[in-house]
Amino acid sequence: MSPTRTLATAGRVLRQLGHDPRTIGLLLLVPVLLLVLLYYVFDADRDSFDFIGSALLGIFPMVTMFLVTSIATLRERTSGTLERLMTMPLGKGDLIAGYALAFGAFAVVQAGLATGVALWFLDLDIEGSPWFLLFVALLNALLGTALGLFVSAFAASEFQAVQFMPALIVPQILLCGLFAPRDTMQPVLEYTSNVLPMSYAVDGMTEVLNNSELTADFWRDVVIVAGSALAVLALGAATLRRRTA
Repeated sequence: MSPTRTLATAGRVLRQLGHDPRTIGLLLLVPVLLLVLLYYVFDADRDSFDFIGSALLGIFPMVTMFLVTSIATLRERTSGTLERLMTMPLGKGDLIAGYALAFGAFAVVQAGLATGVALWFLDLDIEGSPWFLLFVALLNALLGTALGLFVSAFAASEFQAVQFMPALIVPQILLCGLFAPRDTMQPVLEYTSNVLPMSYAVDGMTEVLNNSELTADFWRDVVIVAGSALAVLALGAATLRRRTA
């Protein structure tokens, strides 16, 4: 891998995204609007909003980054752009890292905007530091980017890329503890949730919500989410194809 080639790839992706206002709207505005909607849904139950709102600050970046990254990467492969790039002295690691940096930059803005609106306009009440809430949200966005890069290698069309969401993302949302405590689920579901990274993302948000100091459980959750993202990025680099068959 070369830092110069990686940064050049990230710059190219950012320039392309800059010409796509609908994608920027999806990345930046949709999570905020959904949080505002949730605020009014739980207007009479502030405790529920605090718990679900803090969890969704981690879930939204993962979901949106998964969708945008998988579709954008697939579009480059089907258009032949990726094949042309890989005839140059550009390694798979440079390409994957460049995409991760580019979408990570958008993730910083997205997570910062959503966290700021939740804390200062929607009065989300947390015991811990907002910076750690933002930190977990950024790790989730990186995980969503990694998953999007990974599944794009197995989709033949943008429609197929979107179809991976019910297979990879929705089960994690259902089992992450957002709707019911994980230790109250059927044993097979609880065991399954214990190996899904989103479960630890939600746990990390909950630790910040309930504790003024960083706990050992928080750092465990951070390490698992970050390790999962790096592992999936490595798999994405290994499975990256030049073009769709």
